[in-house]
Amino acid sequence: MRQSLKVMVLSTVALLFMANPAAASEEKKEYLIVVEPEEVSAQSVEESYDVDVIHEFEEIPVIHAELTKKELKKLKKDPNVKAIEKNAEVTISQTVPWGISFINTQQAHNRGIFGNGARVAVLDTGIASHPDLRIAGGASFISSEPSYHDNNGHGTHVAGTIAALNNSIGVLGVAPSADLYAVKVLDRNGSGSLASVAQGIEWAINNNMHIINMSLGSTSGSSTLELAVNRANNAGILLVGAAGNTGRQGVNYPARYSGVMAVAAVDQNGQRASFSTYGPEIEISAPGVNVNSTYTGNRYVSLSGTSMATPHVAGVAALVKSRYPSYTNNQIRQRINQTATYLGSPSLYGNGLVHAGRATQ
Repeated sequence: MRQSLKVMVLSTVALLFMANPAAASEEKKEYLIVVEPEEVSAQSVEESYDVDVIHEFEEIPVIHAELTKKELKKLKKDPNVKAIEKNAEVTISQTVPWGISFINTQQAHNRGIFGNGARVAVLDTGIASHPDLRIAGGASFISSEPSYHDNNGHGTHVAGTIAALNNSIGVLGVAPSADLYAVKVLDRNGSGSLASVAQGIEWAINNNMHIINMSLGSTSGSSTLELAVNRANNAGILLVGAAGNTGRQGVNYPARYSGVMAVAAVDQNGQRASFSTYGPEIEISAPGVNVNSTYTGNRYVSLSGTSMATPHVAGVAALVKSRYPSYTNNQIRQRINQTATYLGSPSLYGNGLVHAGRATQ
């Protein structure tokens, strides 16, 4: 009985070794072998060194092969082999748009502040599905477009500046962990109405948003719009709006209302963008020229306008709300204004350039 048990155990061990021959063989790794043209071919390498060739390039003298350490050493001694390199991994890399760095967002990120818990309503053309965005919800107030999906691109671009994800692709937003809500108040042509914008603000109130981004505007005021703005402001929501792109004095509505932070645009030199509307209502400035961000069709494009500057400020507001969860909208607003970098005339720049680092200290 003992003898048969011994034989059975030994047989099992033998089977284990037979079942896993790779355990006894040397590990192979992928390499790119650069050879002398017309001197070495994939066939000659296979025959001379008994290696596994994966691919021989047609236009360049390179062979893609799997090699063991012994095979690698042998090939390195071959005078017709010019170089051998590991077939290293190549990935899509994330870039940081100039505006994100310009407002010192990295200082907040380095302290672990990414906008967690902040809810931002983007009142715009909607937000498109995109691998670099996470949409928490939303609604449409355009009767011809019942979905909040973006058919224009403007809203998706704005959303990316606020909260493009911190991952290995595309771009990085100011507050990548903030919750984005797509509130469609403009149609595929970028047009809406006072009623659609007022309904969007009302939705934000009813759904407990912390911040409303309005990269939109009109040259004429409205009692309805002003009532909606004031109601949201009294409900504790911080409203951020684009000053306009006329290049002249006369801030657009709703940014002109006292309940909204009016945002001007600056270029990479910190100078007022030529198109940026100015006036005494300007409260803060942010990057608005050649801003790279997410777009429809899983793309990334660069756009200019106070529409692009506004989400930088909304993003910083989300960072401040994340850093100080108990802060009211007025406290967040005050914090952003008090920590801004002075740029010049208040009618052009307001309190100056928004500074994410100082605002979240």
